[in-house]
Amino acid sequence: MLTDFIGVLSIYNSDSIFLLATGLPYNSQLIPMENSTEVTEFILVGLANDPKLQIPLFLIFALIYLVTLMGNLGMMVLILLDSRLHTPMYFFLSHLSLVDFGYSTAITPKVMAGSLTGDGVISYDACVTQFFFFVAFITVESFLLASMAYDRYVAVCRPLHYTTTMTTVMCASLVMGCYICGFLNASIHTGNIFRLSFCRASVVDHFFCDAPPLLALSCSDNYISEMVIFLVVGMNNLFSVLVILISYLFIFTTILRMRSSEGRQKAFSTCTSHLTTVSIFYGTGTFMYLQPSANHSMDTDKVASVFYTMVIPMLNPVVYSLRNKEVKSAFKKAIGKAKSSIGFIF
Repeated sequence: MLTDFIGVLSIYNSDSIFLLATGLPYNSQLIPMENSTEVTEFILVGLANDPKLQIPLFLIFALIYLVTLMGNLGMMVLILLDSRLHTPMYFFLSHLSLVDFGYSTAITPKVMAGSLTGDGVISYDACVTQFFFFVAFITVESFLLASMAYDRYVAVCRPLHYTTTMTTVMCASLVMGCYICGFLNASIHTGNIFRLSFCRASVVDHFFCDAPPLLALSCSDNYISEMVIFLVVGMNNLFSVLVILISYLFIFTTILRMRSSEGRQKAFSTCTSHLTTVSIFYGTGTFMYLQPSANHSMDTDKVASVFYTMVIPMLNPVVYSLRNKEVKSAFKKAIGKAKSSIGFIF
């Protein structure tokens, strides 16, 4: 979500941004439509053009994807099998792992294949599908992080009402709302991007089908499409960030009012993992946004997108495992059962 929003910003020059801000009419440069042909496939440039880097990149991506699969699927299985983890926080975490697995799988296998073979060709339909699921899952994650912030707010600020507030119905409704918003958002963006005519060279300067490089290929008037991205992504991010900030404002205020240092430490420790995940997720986009426009490039977008599509899905299970005693305990219990089962068989 943030990468799309910031990437579209980079498409504008200073004059067009001024025109948008002042509400004056904006006319993008068009290519005559009579020269347009129906695009059946795109060519993804990838991360590096040097053939010597293809195998090393493939090995790196394969390792990252393997860790991502093991971490997220392992977290989901662990939460499902251990009754001690059947709480609202871990219910949200299981869906966060599912979403991380989802959008990593939408991107990484194709990147791995391209790195190994040097073939960046992707069909039009595959590009649409990849874009749709990436946007859907990244949006769901944004809203899930907001829901988890609210869960932490109730746990810290209203502990006596936690069980009556964060009921099974409440948690299921929040998660369902995240998925509905995510897939609705993806439908809007997919229709918005792929309604355009692509009559330029079908070379996508990226390693997957993302909005900014696709807009750069369009020979249609992109003004409406760009404004839709600004408005929809902006509202989604604003809502999620506000929920998170307001939740943590109340959380920190409550923690500071606690008289016991042990109580403050315990309350803060329940939020550490989520706060770390939020910082990583939004920190990448913030880093890109704060760059001077003169230094902004598609290469920067690619590096940031690697974090979004590959590194963050790999890190989230690690973050929630390292500082979480309950997850560590459940993992040790599962390993113990596995060893006992193997010993029994042999």
